[in-house]
Amino acid sequence: MPDYYEKTCTAPVNIAVIKYWGKRDVSLNLPTNSSLSVTLSQDNLQSKTTIRADPSFSKTRLWLNGVEEDVSASKRIQTCIKEARRLRSLYEQQLLRDGNSEVVPLSEYNLHICSENNFPTAAGLASSASGFACFVYTLAQLYSLPNSLSELSIIARQGSGSACRSLFGGFVAWEMGVNNDGSDSMAVQIADEHHWPELIALICVVSDAKKAIGSTVGMQVTVKTSSLLKERIECVVPKRMEEMVKAIKDKDFDAFAELTMRDSNQFHAVCLDSFPPIFYLNDISRAIIRLVEEYNSTSCNYKAAYTFDAGPNAVIYTLRENADELVGLIKRYFMGEEREQIPSGFRADAVPIFEEGSVKQLIRTTVGDGPRVIEDGLLNEDGMPKS
Repeated sequence: MPDYYEKTCTAPVNIAVIKYWGKRDVSLNLPTNSSLSVTLSQDNLQSKTTIRADPSFSKTRLWLNGVEEDVSASKRIQTCIKEARRLRSLYEQQLLRDGNSEVVPLSEYNLHICSENNFPTAAGLASSASGFACFVYTLAQLYSLPNSLSELSIIARQGSGSACRSLFGGFVAWEMGVNNDGSDSMAVQIADEHHWPELIALICVVSDAKKAIGSTVGMQVTVKTSSLLKERIECVVPKRMEEMVKAIKDKDFDAFAELTMRDSNQFHAVCLDSFPPIFYLNDISRAIIRLVEEYNSTSCNYKAAYTFDAGPNAVIYTLRENADELVGLIKRYFMGEEREQIPSGFRADAVPIFEEGSVKQLIRTTVGDGPRVIEDGLLNEDGMPKS
């Protein structure tokens, strides 16, 4: 037998098109409404985690993006470890009952955890979602847990709410559930990553700085102070969830685009309705909205759809046939490049031209798969980070 046991996995970012904002139970990360997201390709955005279990480790340690963090200071990390260990312990007991006398008591070993993102953390690019999804999935692989992805999503949800959606590829719903213990608040896949290959996502990185108001704090303020939130929870989101599921299954871009933009707008309206108001968008964000609106005015059908999470960075969905044209517009108005003519019918003065670098990075990506097990680990032979 080896002296230690180790797994390395990657997990994707997901971007919600029907937003989750507000918790009915903070400790369990139970949402006030269901949500729906698109999983993006890991070839562009991913979290990577290596976890080693070793009987010689004196304590559990965590390194995040090269910096050691205090595991005891993070209740969310402790909760995920505790739940995964509980499931592993139950699995070990079952194996023993089945007559397997060589069960390794991994649930009792301390862990060394090393995780990194290939994109900015806490900048509104869903880093906590992919990070906790990767963490929980890697634990499940290390512990050989027989649980389904939806069951594992219940653990990931307690780390970061939207992390539950990053356990699946394609198009994913987070069903809010009704049970007080959160046992039915989980993610389910609506369609896989091969369902709509024509769909393209353009990520406009407007700022890679950490948000002034984090999502957790922002949600708490909104739940306490926004009078618009009740209408969103009770009336707006349930109908939109049904309509969005249908739009995705039918590959109806017009319906998908309008629902995506309307929900993004309302989410930020609810933030603005909080007191004190919460501002996640900036002047560049608003100009990107204007560009998409003008671009859509050149056709009788929608050609693009913007959405913004809790940050200024835009994700623009479009179809493959329009992607190059849209990339050219973004580069012209926000990145200091003017390489192509503007589309017919697009009014050149409808959007102000911003200085070069206003969009710091433009990432073109597609709908992607869920977590992967890989071989290239982040820990050296001594169980310490390689870099």
